[in-house]
Amino acid sequence: MSHVSADLARLGSIRSGSLEVRLAQTMAEIEAAQRLRYQVFYEEMGAQPSPEMQAEGRDFDEFDTVCDHLLVIDHNLSEEESVVGTYRLIRREMAAKRGSFYSATEFDVSRIVDYPGEILELGRACVSPPYRGRGINLLFRGIANYISRYNIEVMFGCASLPGVDPDSIEMPLSYLYYYHLAPPALRATAVSDRYVEMRRIASHEIDPAAAMIEMPPLLKAYLRLGGFIGDGAVIDHQFQTTDVCIIVKTDLITDKYAKHYQTMAREAPATTIGLEE
Repeated sequence: MSHVSADLARLGSIRSGSLEVRLAQTMAEIEAAQRLRYQVFYEEMGAQPSPEMQAEGRDFDEFDTVCDHLLVIDHNLSEEESVVGTYRLIRREMAAKRGSFYSATEFDVSRIVDYPGEILELGRACVSPPYRGRGINLLFRGIANYISRYNIEVMFGCASLPGVDPDSIEMPLSYLYYYHLAPPALRATAVSDRYVEMRRIASHEIDPAAAMIEMPPLLKAYLRLGGFIGDGAVIDHQFQTTDVCIIVKTDLITDKYAKHYQTMAREAPATTIGLEE
């Protein structure tokens, strides 16, 4: 059975025209979010579903039973089709119920877990194609509310680059290592049996501007918020991606990028910001 937050009223919601961002309130809404994840990750992006997922047309796992599901809802659509964006949010107490965070399947996140303040794992971000400009921005606004409500000090999660050949993305991987490596106290490391070296080329061969052009949009957005990257990448054959661990310490977000973040969310431009797990 999936989890429905008991703190919905205190978190509140955000409206923008027919769109609303809030936490899931019912099992039907959670299942709608899982159907959206299936459509985006498996049907659109080519991930490999389990037989059970394929039969039900939903993306689900055991972490769905303990997390908060942040949703973007279009009230102009039918109830079954109204969930057009989603993000999975897992706080420390939620992960304790499962014994670990989802990221721990790919990265040693013990240093993050040892951090004394509240931490939040972000994952399973996706938005229906027609809504990818406004939808992802509304999700970010919802996350901002969530951070404030729970006094989140560190956010982290798996961020994806396309493909399973690290040599084909040697520039962005190397750039992330040399320019955005997390400080030791928060540095997650890819688990030893899945560790992929990020230093694919020498530091003097990196063109930062070219690397950022190749960077997936969501990962780029995290970097602009002051995000750090863990040591080592992981190949995710199910999702056909190369994953890195992103870490954002909320008190290190500069005024410049905080204003950019707020403006981006308020104006909700029509451009796609991006979708990674």
